[in-house]
Amino acid sequence: MRLLTFITLFIVCQSTTEAARISGRVTDEKGQILVYASILIKGSTQGTTANKAGDYFLQLDAGTYTIVAQYVGYNRQEKTITVGTEDITLNFQLSLQQLSLKEVVVRPGAQDPAYEIIRNAIKKRPYYLNQLKTFQSEVYIKGQLQLRAYPKKFLGEKIEFEDGDTSKIKMLFLSETIARYSVENGKRSKIEVLSTRVSGRSDEFGLSTPQIVSFYENNIQVGRGLNPRGFISPIASSALNFYRYHYEGSFVEDGREINRIKVTPKRRYEPLFSGYINITEGDWRIHSLQLQLTKASQMEIIDSLKIEQLYVPYNNDVWVIKTQVLYPAVKLFGFDAYGSFVNVYSKFDINPTFERKFFNNTYLKIYEGSNKKPAAFWDSIRPLPLQLEEITDYRKKDSLEKAHKDPRYLDSIDRRRNKLHLFPLVATGQNFYREKKRETYSFYPLLQTVAYNTVEGWLVNLGGRYTKRLDTVPASRRALGIEPAVRYGFSNRHFNSAATVTYTHGRKYFSSFSISGGKWVNQINNNNPISQLSNTIRSWLFERNYAKFYEAWYGRFNFSKDVGNGLTFFGGMKYEDRIPLENTSNYSFGDRKDIAFTPNFPIEVMTENFQRHQALIGTIGVSWLPGTKYIEYPERIVNIGSRYPTFTFSYSKGIHNWLGSDIDYAKWRFDVSESIDLNLGGNFRYKAVIGGFMNRDSVAVIDYTHFNGNQILASVEYLNGFQLLPYYKYSNMNRLYAEGHIEHHFNGLLTNKIPAFRNLNLYLVMGANALYADSDKEYVEVFAGFENLLKIARFDFVWGFEKGRVAAFGVRLGIRGFGKL
Repeated sequence: MRLLTFITLFIVCQSTTEAARISGRVTDEKGQILVYASILIKGSTQGTTANKAGDYFLQLDAGTYTIVAQYVGYNRQEKTITVGTEDITLNFQLSLQQLSLKEVVVRPGAQDPAYEIIRNAIKKRPYYLNQLKTFQSEVYIKGQLQLRAYPKKFLGEKIEFEDGDTSKIKMLFLSETIARYSVENGKRSKIEVLSTRVSGRSDEFGLSTPQIVSFYENNIQVGRGLNPRGFISPIASSALNFYRYHYEGSFVEDGREINRIKVTPKRRYEPLFSGYINITEGDWRIHSLQLQLTKASQMEIIDSLKIEQLYVPYNNDVWVIKTQVLYPAVKLFGFDAYGSFVNVYSKFDINPTFERKFFNNTYLKIYEGSNKKPAAFWDSIRPLPLQLEEITDYRKKDSLEKAHKDPRYLDSIDRRRNKLHLFPLVATGQNFYREKKRETYSFYPLLQTVAYNTVEGWLVNLGGRYTKRLDTVPASRRALGIEPAVRYGFSNRHFNSAATVTYTHGRKYFSSFSISGGKWVNQINNNNPISQLSNTIRSWLFERNYAKFYEAWYGRFNFSKDVGNGLTFFGGMKYEDRIPLENTSNYSFGDRKDIAFTPNFPIEVMTENFQRHQALIGTIGVSWLPGTKYIEYPERIVNIGSRYPTFTFSYSKGIHNWLGSDIDYAKWRFDVSESIDLNLGGNFRYKAVIGGFMNRDSVAVIDYTHFNGNQILASVEYLNGFQLLPYYKYSNMNRLYAEGHIEHHFNGLLTNKIPAFRNLNLYLVMGANALYADSDKEYVEVFAGFENLLKIARFDFVWGFEKGRVAAFGVRLGIRGFGKL
C-alpha cells in the first residue's frame, strides 16, 4: 500500500513539473461570486468547476488554449492564453445575459412563442433520450450538508456534537468521490468508486451514486423518498397539461441561438418544477436549466430543492452533461439545514468497449483502498478547489477521529451514552455500550417487561440482548448475539427461561445461524399475531383474551444463507415438548359482567384443549428475487433489491417417532410478492400465497395452517394478514388453501385536488385481502383509508365479507416504525 502511494505521488509530481496551473475566480459584474460556474477548454469537454467561493484551477500542458467560463443566466466569457511553465491567474467577470426578443406579431388570444419552442422540444425528447444510450465517463462528486440553526433539546434530550463546538453554524457532512460511470444500451449501468473520502470518517465511503437527473425522461426520480410518484419534466410528453411557459428571450453562443423559457406549474400541489430551462433553436435540445421543487411540488422530507445543469457539445450532434448541482434545504423540529451536492462529469467516451461480463448484478462496486488515499492524492486530482471551511472541517474532524480512538475518549463516550433515559426505559428499550470491547447490552422496555394474560395473570418478562462485533470493520456483519430471558407468572406460578445464540457472518454474502432452547410460553399461532402489549390492554381493560398460549420445553436450530443472484436458502429443526395451559386468572380492570373470558384454546376449531405431546419438525426453503442488484463493498455485498417479484417456497415435515415425536404430517407453502412503481399513478403492491398439507396423519392444532387475523384497533402487517378476521376462525389442515393481498398507494394522486387533504399531505390507499380454504371457508375484506398522517400514521376503514354479505366493519390504525402495538 505504501509503495502504491509513493508511485502515485511520484507520477503526480512528475506530471505537475511539465504543466502549469491556471487558477482564478468567477464573479458577476458586481463582484458577486458565481457558485459552481463551469470552466471549459473550448473545443473539448475538458474543464473544471468553480467552488462555492467562485475559485477554480486547471492543470494544462504547454500550448495555446481558449478558456471559457459559463454560468446559467449569464453571458459566457472566453479568454485565450498561452501556457508555458509559469502559473497563470485568470479571473472571469460574467455579465447577465441580455436576451433579445424575436419579432412576434401579437394577436388577441395568441399563444406565447414559448409554447412552440416547447412543442418542438417535446417532439425531439425521445430522440435525445435514446441518443446516448451507451457511454462511459468519470464523475467527481462533492456533497456537503450544513446546519445554520438547531434546538437546545430534542425529545427532552440535550443536543450535543462530538466536536465540542456549540455554535449554531456547523458542517454536518462533507464527502468527495471520484467514480467511473458506465452505461450500455440505456438498460445496464455500473458505478465503480475509484477514490472516496468522508470528513472525520476514514472507514466510510461517502456519496458514490452519480445520478444524472435526465429531464428527457417523462417522469423524473430525484434521489429517494422525495416523492414516491416522481416529478413531471417540463418537456414531458404531457407537459403542456401541467405547465405554463413564458418566452424570456434568446442569446447566442458559438453561433447557436438559445431560447430562455420560464416554467411555471399550472396548479399547486402537483409534482412539478418551476424556474428556467434553456432550449437550443433548431435542434431543440436542453442547453442548461435552473429548476426548483418546493413543498407545493408534493415533496417530502425537505422543504426545497434547486437543480442546476449545464450541457456541452461532445461533437456536432451529441451533447453531454458537464455539471449538475443540487441544493437541498430543510427545516424540521427546529433544525435548519442546507447543502450542495455537485457532480462534475469528464472523460466522456461515447463508444466504449466493455469487457465480457463487465455488467453483472453489481450495480455499485467500491474498490479496496478507495477510501485510503492520502490528502496529496486528492489535492492533485480534485477538479475544484476546497473552500476554507471545507479545509478546516477535514483538518478538524480527521484530528478528532484520531483522538476518538483513544481508550480514554471511548470511556467518556460510553459514560455519556449510557445514561438512563425515560423514553427508552419505558417504550423502546435501553442500550448500554462498551465501545472499546465493541459490545452492546440491550434490555427490554417496561412495556415489554410487565404484562397480563388470563393464563399467567400479571407477569414479569425480563430479557435483553448482548452483541459482540467480531470484525474491526465498522460496517461488517460478523457478530455474536446472545438473548437470554426469564418469565414468571404470578397467577399460575410458572417460571420459564430460555436463551438464543445467533452468529452472523459473510464477507461476501450474508449468512446467519442460531441455536435456542429452554422452556417458554408461546402463542398457538407461532406467527404471534397479537403483541404482548395489545393482549394486555384487551384482556385487562376489555376482558377479551384473544391470544391463546401453550408452554413448551424446546430446542431449535435455524439458518439462512445468501448465495448470490437473489437466492437465499433457509431452514431449521425444532423440537418441542408441548404442554397445554388453562386460564388461572379472570381479573380485569372493568370487571364487566356481560363479558366472560373464553377458554385458553381456539374455540373455533376445538371443543377442548389439546393433550400434551412432543413434536419434531424440520423446515427447508428457498427465496429467489430475480434480477437482484448489489452494492459491492471491499468487505461485503449488500442486496439493494430488484424490479421483479420475490418467489418463496418452503416445506415443513413433522417427523413421527423420532425423539418421541407424536406428529406426522408434511405441508408446503409458495408465495410471490412484488411492489410495482407506477410513477404518477402511485405504487401497487401484492402478495399471493398457495399451500396446504401433503399428508396429515397426525396434526396438532399448533401445526394447523393459521392466518394472521386481527380483532383490535392496531393494524396487522398489511400484506401479511387480515384486518378484521378472527384469529383462529379459518385455521385448518386442508390439502389446499390460497390467500391474496393487494393494495394501491395513490401517493398524493386525487387527494392533491382536495384542499384539506393536500394541506395535510394525506395520501389515499385502497386494497383488498382474500382467503379460500374450502367452500365453507371463504373470506374477503376491502379497505380504504389515508396514510402519511403526521408522516408516520395510517388510518383505514375495513369491510369484511363472508358468502357475499358484509360480516364485519371496523377501523384500523397503523403507525410506521412501531410494529405490532
